[in-house]
Amino acid sequence: MASAMTLTDRFDRALLYATHVHGGQVRKSTTIPYVAHLLAVAATVLEYGGSEDMAIAGLLHDAVEDQGGEPRLNDIRNRFGSRVAAIVEACSDSIANSSGGEKKLQWRERKLKYIKSLSHKDKETLLVSLADKVHNARSILRDLRKLGIGEKIWDRFSNPKKDTLWYYEELAIAFRKLLKGQLANELGQIVVALHENNAPRRKR
Repeated sequence: MASAMTLTDRFDRALLYATHVHGGQVRKSTTIPYVAHLLAVAATVLEYGGSEDMAIAGLLHDAVEDQGGEPRLNDIRNRFGSRVAAIVEACSDSIANSSGGEKKLQWRERKLKYIKSLSHKDKETLLVSLADKVHNARSILRDLRKLGIGEKIWDRFSNPKKDTLWYYEELAIAFRKLLKGQLANELGQIVVALHENNAPRRKR
C-alpha cells in the first residue's frame, strides 16, 4: 500500500490566504461562503491523487480571475511557488493586466477559447480544472432539484440556460477525451441529468 501524502503548513497557509482573498464572497445567489467551493475542489483533487501543489492550486484557482488579476498571480507565485501559479493561471479564462485595463472577451468567445485550450494543458492542470467544473455542475444540479429553487437556478447566470448547458456539455466532451476516468465520466453524467430536467438536448 502506498504511503499517505501528508499536507504541510503550505496548505494551511494557502487556505488562510484563500479565505482572506475571497473575504465575505458567497456562491451566486446563496449564503454559502465561497470558500466551501474552494475546499470542495481541493478535496476532489486530493481524492483523485493530486499533489499538495495541485490541492493548493485548487484552493486558489479563482483568486486571479476574480480577485486581482496579474498582481494577484505574482503574489501567489511569490508565496506558493511557480508550479502553483502556473496551474492557477492555466485554470483562469481571463486575467486582467497590472493596470486593470484589459477588457474581457465576450462570454461565448472566452469559453470557446478556454475549451480549446484544454488540449494544451498538462494532466495536473486538467485535474484541477475538472474538479472545479464537476463541483460547479453538481451544485447546479443539486439546486435544480431543490424545492423552492428549481428552474430559478438559471437566473443566477448572466447568460441564458441554453448557453450554460452548452458550456458544460462541451467541457464534458473535452474532459472525457483528455482525462479519461471516473471524474470525467461523472461530469458527463451530471450534464445528462441537467439535460433531463426539460432542457433542449443539443443535436449531434
